[in-house]
Amino acid sequence: MQLLASYLSGSWSQGSGTRTTLVNPATEVPLAEVAGTGHDFAGAFAHARTLGIPALGALTFAQRGALLGTLAKAIHGAREELINLAVANGGNTRGDAKFDVDGGALTLSYYAELGAKLGSTTLLADGEPIQVGRTARMGGQHVWARRRGVAVHINAFNFPGWGLCEKLACSLLAGMPTITKPATATAMVGHRMVELFAPLLPAGALQLLVGPAGTLLDHVGPGDVVAFTGGSATARMLRGHAKIIEHSVRLNIEADSLNAAILGPDVDLTSETGGLFLADVVRDMTQKTGQKCTAIRRVLVPAGKQADVFDALRERLGGIAIGDPSRDDVRMGPLATAQQKTDVLAGIARLAAATEAVFGGTGDVTPVGVPAGKGFFVGPVVRSAKDAMNCEPLNEHEVFGPVTTVAPYSGDAAYAADFVARGQGCLVSSAYSDERDWVATFVGAASPWAGRLYLGSAKMAAMSPGPGTALPSLLHGGPGRAGGGEELGGERGLQFYMQRTALEGDASVLKSLLGGG
Repeated sequence: MQLLASYLSGSWSQGSGTRTTLVNPATEVPLAEVAGTGHDFAGAFAHARTLGIPALGALTFAQRGALLGTLAKAIHGAREELINLAVANGGNTRGDAKFDVDGGALTLSYYAELGAKLGSTTLLADGEPIQVGRTARMGGQHVWARRRGVAVHINAFNFPGWGLCEKLACSLLAGMPTITKPATATAMVGHRMVELFAPLLPAGALQLLVGPAGTLLDHVGPGDVVAFTGGSATARMLRGHAKIIEHSVRLNIEADSLNAAILGPDVDLTSETGGLFLADVVRDMTQKTGQKCTAIRRVLVPAGKQADVFDALRERLGGIAIGDPSRDDVRMGPLATAQQKTDVLAGIARLAAATEAVFGGTGDVTPVGVPAGKGFFVGPVVRSAKDAMNCEPLNEHEVFGPVTTVAPYSGDAAYAADFVARGQGCLVSSAYSDERDWVATFVGAASPWAGRLYLGSAKMAAMSPGPGTALPSLLHGGPGRAGGGEELGGERGLQFYMQRTALEGDASVLKSLLGGG
């Protein structure tokens, strides 16, 4: 059986100590092992500081962007291998695996193109020049400069490919060497990607820790950053870490998110907008078996249309084959781990105590192509809540699986925005309406509670990737419960890894520093 090695201080190390077994979540067949200890974290940070920082600093944005382009090509060259790993180790259908792997390559390519546009400059302007003296000769200019530190990335189990790439694209383009740690249970895709990437990058630019983080964060210091995607319990621990507090280490968190979908009162389910709404809800329930941080968890529909929505969801979900994701006829696979199944079933039970069943009961399912009793399977579940605002399990706990709950409302846009706010901060929420006044009222009130608002309508339906797709050009993150972090968003994604500084002096000097004449 393969023992996954970490890539630290320029060499591959298998570690030591107790081993964790990685399995196929559909069959529970062992695939690989990971050692729990035996890594030199102090040496890894020293390697990044002494080699990675100067090596990346010697490159322009365009040159670092070119490196990202080579990483994207490496993914394309090993695409089938990576997809097969995602199916075996992640429980992904082929479509789910492509969403992860191709999404990683797309994000790297996007930031490669951004690097080319930024060119040979070493500073990025933040806003326009400012006159701060009696005449225009005395000026001010805010700039973004490269930080001289190490980026630590702690990624989630659900997107081992895209999750690695979306953080790495920004840190490398900004010029920060990176130590990346995938979630152990689904580490095989990330591990293989780093095997592909490491020979293509300068020494010290990228390191990989497979297995427990252990004392990794005890070695962060001034100028370093930590970017985390995962659960709120781990996020609280990170916020209180002694070294992060001592050195004011910049910390970006993406945590739980009770994303909502609102059906506007003007929308008929047979319309293009209505079809988009139904397709997005079903996709977010079943893609990645609902294990997406951007998936729709709460649905609000006009009271008079609730029965029709239920019928439409039953029809669409009833035709989805669940089972071994390596089969061509299967459209939804298992959850990623045994613990995930335990947590999702507990969440469904919590919802069941306060809601009524619409589809799927409490998640029992007989998967196709799987030995009896094997696999971490839970079927799609739709629940119905009578009171959208006062259903505590709906608004206080995210069930990270193929589960959504539908509640009625009057159609009032302000109420819909309050429902989004009831989740106390989300990565994305969506509204489906062709009535612009309704949309304007909703957006104005809901925006403070969401990192992204997806506005579904007839005119964009044919081009829509759905609310569950995080695009590199748009912000990914959210306030409150969602962690308060921000990633991606084009050039904004670099800012976490850079330092904003105010320059003050001769306006012509400031202009020259930014590449002007």
